[in-house]
Amino acid sequence: METLSDYFSFGFHSSARAFHSSFIFTTKAASILAMFASGKVNHKEVAIVLRESFESLGATYIKLGQFIASAPSLFPEEYVNEMQKCLDSVRPVPYADIRRIVERELGDKIGNIYYSFDEKPLASASIAQVHAAITKEGLDVVVKVQRPDVHITLKTDMQILALLTKILEWIAPEFKKSGLTGMFSEFQNSILQEIDFIKEANNIEEFETYLLVSGEERARVPRVYHSLSTKKVLTMERFYGVPITDEAGLRNYTNNPRKVLNDALEIWFSSLAKKGFFHADVHAGNVMILKDGQIGFIDFGIVGRISPNVWKGLLLFTQGIGMGEPKMVAQGLISMDSTDKGVSPESLALQLEGLFQEMESIYLAVAEGDATSFDETKINHMMYELKDIAEKNGLKIPREFALLMKQLLYFDRYVKSIAPEINLFRDTGKFVTR
Repeated sequence: METLSDYFSFGFHSSARAFHSSFIFTTKAASILAMFASGKVNHKEVAIVLRESFESLGATYIKLGQFIASAPSLFPEEYVNEMQKCLDSVRPVPYADIRRIVERELGDKIGNIYYSFDEKPLASASIAQVHAAITKEGLDVVVKVQRPDVHITLKTDMQILALLTKILEWIAPEFKKSGLTGMFSEFQNSILQEIDFIKEANNIEEFETYLLVSGEERARVPRVYHSLSTKKVLTMERFYGVPITDEAGLRNYTNNPRKVLNDALEIWFSSLAKKGFFHADVHAGNVMILKDGQIGFIDFGIVGRISPNVWKGLLLFTQGIGMGEPKMVAQGLISMDSTDKGVSPESLALQLEGLFQEMESIYLAVAEGDATSFDETKINHMMYELKDIAEKNGLKIPREFALLMKQLLYFDRYVKSIAPEINLFRDTGKFVTR
């Protein structure tokens, strides 16, 4: 908070938010309890009521719905299926609200800022929504606009969820072993990164600088228009193309989808190896093939940074999984820590044996096309187990490691669809260009 008015606004909004959350949950809970009391529980209906509650409560709870959607091992099928709608059916913000935010942020009437601005959004997500527009100079752009009061809402919800997490761990101590607090901390760091569009603009241009300096012409990022951007509004060049996951669509722009995927992997891994900087949200849609055949990377709300030690350790770790070598996995963990603790790879490999089998089973299931095995809850839990074992041996696993593993598993799904002969984990180092 920078001013006294901000402070009072935050306090009022927080109180109103807490009351609103309680009211919605109390109202919805009554209908759910009535279903249970009748003895005729329809879990599909319960799931719909919960999903509607999450959508009514907005950004944070939509993210919670996405968490349930990505965790089929923890939640019943009806809930997982219903929460999928939180991924692509977020209720749009009315255009009047969007116009008000844009005009307040950019300091003028929207008609004086853009030649045209589409009232219907191209996409609507929990943090922001995107509208197509044309600048006064006639340039095709997309305008990413933050939802009203989302930053205050998120901070308030985070306080509520943090309190609930502590209460849950106090009531049921077994949750401490599940890594719940650590997962919440990661979730909080990640979501708060996404609400500062100035940081996102800087991330885009940092990646662009890497492409230019390295002479990389196979890919590009959207140009940022700083005069039309603020912390809550981001105006960027509009890309035309299809997601790299759309194999049928890819063939409209290339007769060699495998090469496109290989190029994307080389560019991503090379930025990781050479700059220690990586796009940390490469899910479907954020990596595209453009009409001119170039690869487009979009949405830099979440990025990661690693040291040379972590890169070296990651190579050993992934190759160990790909080759079925627990000792190599252990050596990778040891290499990630910059301090020499004198840990025995053989001893650490023995301690990792059970966890290694779990990692290998997830990798093999993904390799065989089992999409349900890509469960972020499993991955998070596995990472915290890994962290516990490492710490018992005096090692520290960097925070970015879990982010890296998720991106590798995203890419591995694309590989298995388009180029199944590639062993991404075993051959990670081969994608780094010289």
